[in-house]
Amino acid sequence: MTEKTILRALKGEILPTPPIWMMRQAGRYLPEYRATRAQAGDFLTLCYTPDLAAEVTLQPIRRFGFDAAILFADILLLPQALGADLWFTTGEGPRLSTIATTQDVDGLKPVDAIHETLAPVYETVRILARELPAETTLIGFAGAPWTVATYMIAGRGTPDQAPAHALKAADRAAFQALIDRITDGTIEYLSMQVQAGAEVVKLFDSWAGSLRGQDFQDFAVEPARRIIAALKARHPGLPVIAFPREAGAGYIGFAKATGADCVALDNSVTPEWGAANVQKDGCVQGNLDPAHMITGGAALDGAVRHVLHAFSKGPHIFNLGHGITPDADPENVARMIAVVRGG
Repeated sequence: MTEKTILRALKGEILPTPPIWMMRQAGRYLPEYRATRAQAGDFLTLCYTPDLAAEVTLQPIRRFGFDAAILFADILLLPQALGADLWFTTGEGPRLSTIATTQDVDGLKPVDAIHETLAPVYETVRILARELPAETTLIGFAGAPWTVATYMIAGRGTPDQAPAHALKAADRAAFQALIDRITDGTIEYLSMQVQAGAEVVKLFDSWAGSLRGQDFQDFAVEPARRIIAALKARHPGLPVIAFPREAGAGYIGFAKATGADCVALDNSVTPEWGAANVQKDGCVQGNLDPAHMITGGAALDGAVRHVLHAFSKGPHIFNLGHGITPDADPENVARMIAVVRGG
């Protein structure tokens, strides 16, 4: 059997038609997702019920035929497994108990205790490994330590990650201890996803763009490097995608510094800039503006062709620059895929 297209791109092969998948491709823009979400009753039940989590992961594959499926879960399941209280407030998003001191970090569960809580996630991966089409790559994922830490410190998402920056400035030792605990937990979590059947893993550092200077090196680059090195030592040949969102100039050299096989780019940088500065080091993923999934039309077609052309001289996985939004039109997703595949 010919190797899957995403695995070929991740090895550096330049393909005439790039493989395509989409961040948050299982989500609220799809009526079938909303129906399954209603069946689950609440978001965490959906995440922790393997049959339902596998179902919503499979839905966009059935509908669109993407080249990859990404495990349906949430980056905050790991903090919960480490002992943080986690709940979701309707219309407002996640809430967590907060971390403010070294003692709070010491009060978290040891890393080897996470698997009991996360066992349903591993079962979801096993179901997907059995049920996905043979040509579809299964991607596992986790939040990167900095991004996860911002939620654990603030107890919620924040527009500027100010509570995490404040703790980092006031008590760097406590902050570093939290980063280290999350890093170690992430290694174990992703390793178990690979053992269960994930073929690729992705690290989402959604708030990397708010780190500056040495902080970017210490808390975006170094944890990613540690995680990737550990995973590749345990699982030789495992491809890893890193997404330090809105890193700007920090994207340059990120693959070499961390060992990532592919760097995902957000849409705050142009495809031409990404090709010149990031793709020269290997595979890139991205970076269509998700707004086109709402507006559609000829502008969508032109934007897709623009991304395709800019990245055509190197290894490329087509994707959005960030996750698809709930108000997107599924017809525009189908249209995007048709253009990518030559329709």
